[in-house]
Amino acid sequence: MVQEFDAIIVGAGGAGLYAALEASRTARTAVVSKLYPQRSHTGAAQGGIGAALGNVEEDSPEWHAFDTVKGGDYLVDQNAAKILAEDAVRAVYDLENRGLPFSRLEDGKIAQRRFGGHTHHFGKGPVHRSCYAADRTGHMILQTLYQQCVKNDVQFFDEYQVVDLLLDGTTARGVVLFELKTGELHVFKAKAVLFATGGTGRMFKITSNALSNTGDGPAILARAGVPLEDMEFYQFHPTGILGMGILITEGVRGEGGILKNRDGERFMETYAPTMLDLAPRDMVSRAIMTEVAKGKGVRGDRKIDDYVWLDASHLGREVVEQKIPDIADFCKTYLGVDPAETPMPVQPTAHYAMGGIPTDVDGRVDTGKSVYDGLYAAGEAACVSVHGANRLGTNSLVDLIVYGRRAGRHIAEYVKNAPDVPASEKDADRARERLQRLRDRKGGRHVGPVMDRMQEVMMEKVGVYREQSEMDAAAAEIRKLREEFQEVTVQDHGAGFNAEVLQIMELENLLDLSLVTAVSAANRTESRGAHSRKDFPDRDDDNWLKHTMATLAGDTVSIDYKPVDISIWEPKPRTY
Repeated sequence: MVQEFDAIIVGAGGAGLYAALEASRTARTAVVSKLYPQRSHTGAAQGGIGAALGNVEEDSPEWHAFDTVKGGDYLVDQNAAKILAEDAVRAVYDLENRGLPFSRLEDGKIAQRRFGGHTHHFGKGPVHRSCYAADRTGHMILQTLYQQCVKNDVQFFDEYQVVDLLLDGTTARGVVLFELKTGELHVFKAKAVLFATGGTGRMFKITSNALSNTGDGPAILARAGVPLEDMEFYQFHPTGILGMGILITEGVRGEGGILKNRDGERFMETYAPTMLDLAPRDMVSRAIMTEVAKGKGVRGDRKIDDYVWLDASHLGREVVEQKIPDIADFCKTYLGVDPAETPMPVQPTAHYAMGGIPTDVDGRVDTGKSVYDGLYAAGEAACVSVHGANRLGTNSLVDLIVYGRRAGRHIAEYVKNAPDVPASEKDADRARERLQRLRDRKGGRHVGPVMDRMQEVMMEKVGVYREQSEMDAAAAEIRKLREEFQEVTVQDHGAGFNAEVLQIMELENLLDLSLVTAVSAANRTESRGAHSRKDFPDRDDDNWLKHTMATLAGDTVSIDYKPVDISIWEPKPRTY
């Protein structure tokens, strides 16, 4: 049986829910998600939404757009950044009107705090721009948008994994889904399909990403022949909880938290004398790794990687418990550390994919050479590109609510006049054959060791600092693991809630994206933003001020390029 809708949204995080909310104004809209929507990874976003409201001090969307471009090391498409910053103000007030419980100033206005890379007067100093709901901002976005979608009669299909895209040439016509409850495959047809499946962080060993962040959307589109944009740029957040990857929000530093080395020195004075601990994330992560390389890191009891301290104890218990209550609980639970009394041990953790599915400013998949009809992407799965080579803190939530909304509004108009698309049960045959081969295979490898080795390779060889030999070795080993993947089999042959089958699907996606990431990184012979090479330490605008477009075909990744929009600000050296 084929189910029919006007619009299908794959993914129920902030971008997917906002797109669904807007699309549902005119379209019969379905949201499919492998999770219950309120468990989507947007809920882990702690720090806030960057918007130039000016509630604490003077601010301007133009300054926000400039910070976004500069923070992205000038690989940001500048008109997209301008839209992001200008529409962020409207988006915050829209969420407030829909019921999001923002933290408040004494005069009742939405509270704002400082965040890394956000400045006033084009870099003169830090500014209060992050609008927040304690340290639960992402969770509150999910609650608010989900309730609004239910109100608008959006249909939800929870615990369905997308396995294939139905595409005729450059026209989308639906998706094939794997129902976790029954193990059955379903065909959903629609005039418009939007992928908002989130990030790819599970390709790394230590990551802030949830187990579900396996790059499903980008991987499926890559296998369908859509080139992926700027996949070499992957952000490592500087302050993950030691050995675990759970984030300690940048909001801690926004409230006055200080990074210190083993000698108690505030080392960011050396690396970013103006912005200090609130420099962009790529710079702070590199500063931590440099301190460790100098022997100024702190060694843990288990002799694992060195780390540094994030000290918030001087802020006082009242500030810690009111402004960062969840962080305080995490540290007490997992580390036995009370942040109001003791510094927190932190280390860089794989956090955010700047690259992804290429789109225009209305969310349509756009490779620079062709625009796909009825095919959209938004959120971390997409690349507009508003993050360039390094995303500023808070701009992920801004991206969700600005470009998720824009994509949904474009879908609402597109489906009015879009032609009907064909679909039948036979469209699931390719996925059905793959699934049957997997279930019939005897012996073979287990999914776990292949997954573990992929994560180790990516963490060790395509991490904060990179060099040619290591990235080439990573690509070679990922190709070998992709061969081993062909021998992976299921130990559990049950149909319903077979988590092993789901893990194998996710591993296939991550292996494909790991290869694209490693090859794209090895190809870019410069350092820019989060892509920092020991063998090419300088930014090279003459040769590399361009977007990477990587196409996957079997074991081959072919590279093409797309120009960067630098129509507003001329690229300059990046200092803080």
